[in-house]
Amino acid sequence: MSKTGIIYGVNGPVIYLKGDTGFKISEMVYVGPEKLVGEVIGLKKHMTTVQVFEETTGLKPGETVIGTGDAISVLLGPGIIHNIFDGIQRPLAEIAQASGKYISRGVSVDSLDTEKKWETHITVKEGDVIGAGTVIAETQETASILHKSMVPPTITHGTVIHAVPDGAYTVLEPIVTVRLDDGTEKELALAQKWPIRVPRPTYKRFPASVPLLTGQRILDTLFPIAKGGTAAVPGGFGTGKTMTQHQIAKWSDADIIIYIGCGERGNEMTQVLEDFSKLIDPKSGNLMMDRTTLIANTSNMPVAAREASIYTGVTLAEYYRDMGYDVAIMADSTSRWAEALRELSGRLEEMPAEEGFPAYLASKLSAFYERAGMMQNLNGTEGSVSIIGAVSPQGGDFSEPVTQNTKRFVRCFWGLDKALAYARHFPAIQWLTSYSEYLEDLTPWYREHVSPKFVYDRNQIMAILNQESSLMEIVKLIGSDVLPDDQKLTLEIARVIRLGFLQQNAFHQEDTSVPMEKQFLMMETILYLYEKCRALVNRGMPVSVLKEDNIFERIIAIKYEVPNKELERFDEYHKDIDRFYDNVLERNG
Repeated sequence: MSKTGIIYGVNGPVIYLKGDTGFKISEMVYVGPEKLVGEVIGLKKHMTTVQVFEETTGLKPGETVIGTGDAISVLLGPGIIHNIFDGIQRPLAEIAQASGKYISRGVSVDSLDTEKKWETHITVKEGDVIGAGTVIAETQETASILHKSMVPPTITHGTVIHAVPDGAYTVLEPIVTVRLDDGTEKELALAQKWPIRVPRPTYKRFPASVPLLTGQRILDTLFPIAKGGTAAVPGGFGTGKTMTQHQIAKWSDADIIIYIGCGERGNEMTQVLEDFSKLIDPKSGNLMMDRTTLIANTSNMPVAAREASIYTGVTLAEYYRDMGYDVAIMADSTSRWAEALRELSGRLEEMPAEEGFPAYLASKLSAFYERAGMMQNLNGTEGSVSIIGAVSPQGGDFSEPVTQNTKRFVRCFWGLDKALAYARHFPAIQWLTSYSEYLEDLTPWYREHVSPKFVYDRNQIMAILNQESSLMEIVKLIGSDVLPDDQKLTLEIARVIRLGFLQQNAFHQEDTSVPMEKQFLMMETILYLYEKCRALVNRGMPVSVLKEDNIFERIIAIKYEVPNKELERFDEYHKDIDRFYDNVLERNG
């Protein structure tokens, strides 16, 4: 018999039950006659507190709450990829069929299609000894992803006593029977359940050592993120947080993308859905959606479901990591998630901390970002979960609590700048305020896979940009004409770096995503130009003479002129710079 309780009070998404209900903390419950989904979040001797993931209008005292005995969980199995879920893993396409364009309350649909039969290859046989994470079956989930159904982490050791032959099975049909060490028998299916607030166990965590390549020069070269790393993308309205995440989702070398639209505008999520459904994956030639899952939890959906959507997304990511895939999570945006925490905290009458956010905001953020990492899984494979969280500080104020607390727990900070965005410089990442703590960890990888000089060149580029920042303070006061020629040259080369290297055109075929080799050669060419120009300035040539040859504009245009697969053409540019050097000496020698 499932346990029940009686509603005593309703306060928005929070309801109170009096008496001893027998519920457990974090237990999933069904509330009222419409069976709204809720979760137990507080237990006292004579009072139970439940948060409801759906609209509570019309609920009244005296109505019944039924316990399920299970924590709020997701169903993990074939059918997750290429799907679009709400915050508690209900597929939106199924909801639309059941209730129309808007999600009606109490709608009950299966998380995964339980009728569809999947062509399955069974990978174990009778007599095999298996443990947590052992792959028992393989299914071609999409054209891009091979799904590996595994023994749940709760089963540590057992022996296969029955395995079905290869064939077509639904996600809930038993395919393998296991005898555990205590003599009990357990049937396993293609799908398994896992509570969203509990991280899936792993064998070992690896230090950061391999970059998550995004094809975006300012990220890969100046502020890299590692596979299994964490990054924050804070920025005011219109600075390009969502578009930066879109570019990473399209072009990064992650195997699977989990995109969590947490409290974003409905029209923005619609744009994501339409964009992703049309995109062709550049790696495989298949549809982008063949390796993508979307969790759409828009700003008009109940706040409690918004709070849960982040955990739903990271649990799906951990499941695919356990198969040995590299997964990237785009959380857009963690500020809306924090606002949901604030609203629930207010309803619970908890003591507010800074700006009304709950005192546990920092611990909630750290628990979320801590679920990222490059791991050795229980089955011996290696996989990673990288988390890239957008932050939407009100008025673009980076000193507010969500941005400040996020900075404490992420090692990569890509601060978006309103002035750059309004100047149409995209990605609008401000190189003076952004940083990456992964650079030192990734240096051995860059030396081995790109060039021994890569990090040195990167530091040179950053030094020039920092010098430009200092010089611009003087220029604002007294103008650039009074600067000596070597400082004028620094400003000119910094302009080449900004326009030719940092600025990137997402709509240009060659510039939307750039391989590491080309990024390095672009840096080399810019620094070679700087070296030659500096030699001329040291010989007494004014910068105005150097600008006559149009060499700076030609180097800026490299990003468009040199195709990503014709990198040998960089030699021509080095020869151009040598000719320019010789011509200037001839004319003014």
